[in-house]
Amino acid sequence: MDTPHEPVAATQPDTDTPTDEAASRRDAAFVIAIAVALLAMVGAAVAVGLGWRAIDESKANAAAGGGGGGAAEQAMVNLAEYSITPATVGAGGSLHVMNGGAVTHNLYIENTELKTADLQAADDAELDLADLAPGTYTMFCNITGHRDAGMEATLTVTEAGAPADTSSGGGGNVAGGEHDWAAMTSSMLESMKQFPAETEGVGNQPLEPTEVLADGTKVFDLVAAITKWEREPGDIVDAWTYNGTVPGPMIRLAIGDKAQIRLKNELPLGTDLHLHGLNVDNASDGVAPYTQELIEPGQSYTYEYTADEQAVAMFHPHFHSQLSMPNGMFGTIIVGDVQLPLGRTVGLEQVPADLKISQEIPMVVNDSGVIGFSLNGKSFPGTAPLVGKVGDWVLIHYYNEGNMAHPMHMHQFDQIVVAKDGYPLDEPYTADVVNVAPGERYSVLVQLDKPGTWVWHCHILPHVENDQRMFGMVTAVVVS
Repeated sequence: MDTPHEPVAATQPDTDTPTDEAASRRDAAFVIAIAVALLAMVGAAVAVGLGWRAIDESKANAAAGGGGGGAAEQAMVNLAEYSITPATVGAGGSLHVMNGGAVTHNLYIENTELKTADLQAADDAELDLADLAPGTYTMFCNITGHRDAGMEATLTVTEAGAPADTSSGGGGNVAGGEHDWAAMTSSMLESMKQFPAETEGVGNQPLEPTEVLADGTKVFDLVAAITKWEREPGDIVDAWTYNGTVPGPMIRLAIGDKAQIRLKNELPLGTDLHLHGLNVDNASDGVAPYTQELIEPGQSYTYEYTADEQAVAMFHPHFHSQLSMPNGMFGTIIVGDVQLPLGRTVGLEQVPADLKISQEIPMVVNDSGVIGFSLNGKSFPGTAPLVGKVGDWVLIHYYNEGNMAHPMHMHQFDQIVVAKDGYPLDEPYTADVVNVAPGERYSVLVQLDKPGTWVWHCHILPHVENDQRMFGMVTAVVVS
């Protein structure tokens, strides 16, 4: 039987087993080594963080005009409704352009070929300024009406390494920089005094039939062409028109009428004609190539329609309508008479049982293309006032041929909404503001019950005023 080993005395040293003191020294060294390693890791992390921070600060300085006091190599430009931030950038630099608004914008640099594409909301783009000499330039949005609404600002290009100019500029945003308040007041008053200003051309004029066929069919001729159009005094654009006007002529029919609309195309582009809001046969729906062959330049096509019900409608192209409609190709059609709430009290308004309409006015609103913010194809001060006498009742048909909704507001006078898209309302109502979306039609009855000059406008205020003047979607009701 093996004899068990004797236990080793605690006082007897063993060369194979460390003493407590040696173990302590080794543990301490191990702890120190770990601590050093951790400190090295923390130091490395801090160094990386500081490095990224330095990069971020460098970028921020560059965007803000930093970099040791020199102008930015890249400047940020924000587009919004309706302003542009001014910018300073060193020669050879660039712009980072961001659309921070809700609708399409772009950026052009005046008197150069530098521009961005049209930017949708939240889109961005880079604009290389390498070929732009040092100096001061004007930046603006080239979407029609947006520059008028305040989308203009200053771009300053400095010599490379020159100090950044930290002064702020205009761009249609009063809060964004220094303004000459007295000059703003003077220019606004001067623009308002010009109303009503004369311009060439009047749209929405009644179109008489070219001929009446043996069966009583009324024949109307329309010619689609690009023609000169004065949207406000001195501002003449190449508009896409029917019969040379914006809006095109108004076609008026009685219930039971048979009509032919003969369209001749003198545009550089194929076209068609859609009768929006009318129930027609498929061959006359005007959507090439589904319902008809495209009307090529120089060709004609005849549309047929039987007026079997009351309607407040319009006509416009469907082929490349994103180009032709904003630039002026639209017109109005009224069939029969809108049913009125005769003898009824609507809101606080009492409608007489024997009411006589003194004027029936189609009012087409637009906001884009070469026509821009406009009423019946004109921009203030070229817009036409509604002129009447105390006691007159006026029937107004709002048509929206634009790309955004417009809340139409008439000072002083209640608007009795009697029909939507031509359909009479079972329960007419009064409204201070009537919001008209693209493609919609609203018919409103108004009594001119107080004398004076009263403003009538879209209540999206940048559609009617900017820092310099009144413009766009505003006119007046003049009652004597």
